Amino acid sequence: MYRYDAYDQRIVDERVAQFRDQTRRYLAGELSEDEFRPLRLQNGLYIQRFAPMLRIAIPYGMLESRQLRMLAQITRAYDRGYAHVSTRQNLQLNWPELKDVPEILADLACVQMHAIQTSGNCIRNTTTDQFAGVVAGELEDPRPTCELIRQWSTFHPEFAFLPRKFKIAVNAHPDIDRAATAVHDIGVYIVQDAAGETGYRILVGGGLGRTPMVGSIIRDFLPREHLLSYLEAVLRVYNLHGRRDNKYKARIKILVKALTPAVFAEKVEAEWAHLKDGPLTVPAAEFQRLAGFFTAPAYAPLADEPAAYAQAKADNAAFANWVQRNTHAHKVPGYRIVTLSLKKTGIAPGDVTDAQMEAIADLADHYSFGELRTTHEQNIVLADVRQDELFALWGELRALGFDTANIGYLTNIIACPGGDYCSLANAKSIPIAEAIQRRFDDLDRVYDIGELDLNISGCMNACGHHHVGHIGILGVDKRGEEFYQVTLGGAAGHDAAIGDILGPSFAAEEMADVIEEIINTYLDLRQPGEAFLAAYRRIGIEAFKERVYAEAH
Repeated sequence: MYRYDAYDQRIVDERVAQFRDQTRRYLAGELSEDEFRPLRLQNGLYIQRFAPMLRIAIPYGMLESRQLRMLAQITRAYDRGYAHVSTRQNLQLNWPELKDVPEILADLACVQMHAIQTSGNCIRNTTTDQFAGVVAGELEDPRPTCELIRQWSTFHPEFAFLPRKFKIAVNAHPDIDRAATAVHDIGVYIVQDAAGETGYRILVGGGLGRTPMVGSIIRDFLPREHLLSYLEAVLRVYNLHGRRDNKYKARIKILVKALTPAVFAEKVEAEWAHLKDGPLTVPAAEFQRLAGFFTAPAYAPLADEPAAYAQAKADNAAFANWVQRNTHAHKVPGYRIVTLSLKKTGIAPGDVTDAQMEAIADLADHYSFGELRTTHEQNIVLADVRQDELFALWGELRALGFDTANIGYLTNIIACPGGDYCSLANAKSIPIAEAIQRRFDDLDRVYDIGELDLNISGCMNACGHHHVGHIGILGVDKRGEEFYQVTLGGAAGHDAAIGDILGPSFAAEEMADVIEEIINTYLDLRQPGEAFLAAYRRIGIEAFKERVYAEAH
């Protein structure tokens, strides 16, 4: 993974000192709230419903064990002993005191971490597949591209005050997209042309929120050396033409729709003509340098399915089930990719305690070369686990509560913090997630339902990505009461789609019943082997609407 050089460290250290003085002046009354707001946002600090919230950057989800130990220490010393994994692969603290935030940032800087550009109208953390570099089928490891974008976008003066926040994702797998790339402001797909040359397909104008949209391809193949100049052209067009009079219409997706993708692409090409082949051209040597930060660890020469591992699966059905659901094939023989589920029933999705973080850091050191990854789905990955050590790891995960074998299934719910924390939320997310998890706590039943994504957001900002859940739930306010709107048929992969609104919203106490009736409708109407999304696309919404509202009323 990328490590700071002397320039990186100096920049982050100086930012900490700068914010320390800004915070001191604000607490002393020398800066007004309006003057302090943009300064704290530049450092990832929000003011939420009950306390500040600090969002800590985890570039493309990569962490070292020493960094996770520091996060555990910070969580214990300055918060309430737990943190929350976000859908941008970052980590959020929900209860820090403002006076302590400079100390937190100083501790982060000691382990090459920060909270820069995790909020505000700037380019946010670039995300990618949590299995990047270790899964078979990728055209190449997307992490060097992510790191290139990170270095280009961090502290970029032209894009520090965009019309609105801006998100980029990178995908390198032609068959699977685990990064929801199509619903980003810019989606970068690593592709090959007919001659076998590697480059990028560029998509713009995706996004969720009040006006959810799947992005449009504006360039089918971009030679790799031109990535930064082309992205800069996209950002310049947005910065020039994006609306600043109405924050609800300020995202690039609104501009692309207003101009049409074809006209937007024309403007980008015209701007790019001034940038192409200039200083932003990335030489092959730079890609090689960045790739050097993501070299393979010292894998042992192993055979797949060693005898003891195969016997453990044969002897222990629970272990075999966990291997099937929560581990994934690795491109190196004898290894598996392991996902630690942060979706145990009764725990807020994505939450992890300080003690658990320290334990995960130990597991990473023992089983996975000292590295781990956070995921878009709010879980944690150990990417390089030997198959002959999986049984021992599983035993430790059971003791820690990370063994829930539900990855890819109904109870692996994505949920924002909602009204329990967020000042923007219209309704709570966490209690709804828990009610659904408890209703479907029988994993055999969950497996019979099959693969299904359920996402929950507490407001239209869609931090829980409800629009692209196979089943989505949105918290709404009806005359001061918390209600929930349901969408069906969303998808976040290569077949990305925005879900269809089922109909009028439901009260909180109805939601588990509503989800159960949706599931029962699917089970009654599905064809053999047909997954929920495929069944919905075949059946359409009316059958679900008829059944759900008949039961509800």
